Amino acid sequence: MTREPLAAPSAVARAAAQVRLAALATPAGALGRLGDLAVWVAATQGCVPPRELTDVRLVIFAGDHGVAAHGVSAYPPAVTPAMVRTFLAGRAGVSALARAHGVSVRVLDLGVDDDLVGVPADVLAHKVRRSSGAIHLEDALSPEETRQALDAGATVAREEVAAGADLLLSGDMGIGNTTPAAALVAAGLGLPATEVVGRGTGVDDAGLRRKTEVIEAALRRAGSRTDDPVETLTALGSADLAASTGFLLEAARLGVPVLLDGLMAVACALTADRIEPGVAAWYAAGHRSTEPAQSLALDKLGLVPVLDLGLRLGEGSGAVAAVPVLRSAVALLRDVALLAEL
Repeated sequence: MTREPLAAPSAVARAAAQVRLAALATPAGALGRLGDLAVWVAATQGCVPPRELTDVRLVIFAGDHGVAAHGVSAYPPAVTPAMVRTFLAGRAGVSALARAHGVSVRVLDLGVDDDLVGVPADVLAHKVRRSSGAIHLEDALSPEETRQALDAGATVAREEVAAGADLLLSGDMGIGNTTPAAALVAAGLGLPATEVVGRGTGVDDAGLRRKTEVIEAALRRAGSRTDDPVETLTALGSADLAASTGFLLEAARLGVPVLLDGLMAVACALTADRIEPGVAAWYAAGHRSTEPAQSLALDKLGLVPVLDLGLRLGEGSGAVAAVPVLRSAVALLRDVALLAEL
């Protein structure tokens, strides 16, 4: 079946929003990035003034990673299932931020290395496998598992949009996940491991060297397969990262804007834009992570982060923290008087 071409955010609405912005009873350029964000929201909605962002939804894609057993993380893999339960209890860092800012949170197990006994069935409904392969030694996924994960992410995006979402966020949970995410960025940008590797949850110098070696070995093993973005996910990604990529792709196809979080979300956005060039027009960057790969990918996508707070929590927390800024931008373009009205 032939897919319809990807639609871009409305150029007509963007132009009208820029006209309205210039006509507000504020000094020219005084709203800075808030003005730019308001124009972007209006373009994605196709209307001016933009509608309020009343239904913001975060989906956290959880999964474990084989590289976590190879010295790339400061924490053990057992933290992943424990954090899934913490999200469900509403006690995680992102949970507090989401309550403060009226954002709904959904967590899904795509590849957690645990059966998560007692967890609600809907959390487990899209599980692809227990953990993903250690990418310096083997593929993260089979081709069939990659497709399953991409399809799962797309299904979840459709569900959230059907339920009323007007802004989507993707979050992550998985010990060791900055290693495959950095590898995806290196593959997507044609960069060596030394330029993309960061400290993740806080590895020491020895851990940083080991992480660099793992990513270098993974890129060598994948070879020319990294020319294809879906094969890149199979070789270097994971079930949760592939699902997040499918989620981001489908959001753009449905014409719903996405506020990106840190390295994992941005690595998936870069991969999504490789799969379907142009989807990044539907994305804004919530914050700048401390991970170098995230900034490199944002530059490639042409996205400027809303916040720069030194955050490296993950979970979607940086994106959730930026939601009030987007709502502020919309309020200004909606509610400030026009000069002509004074």
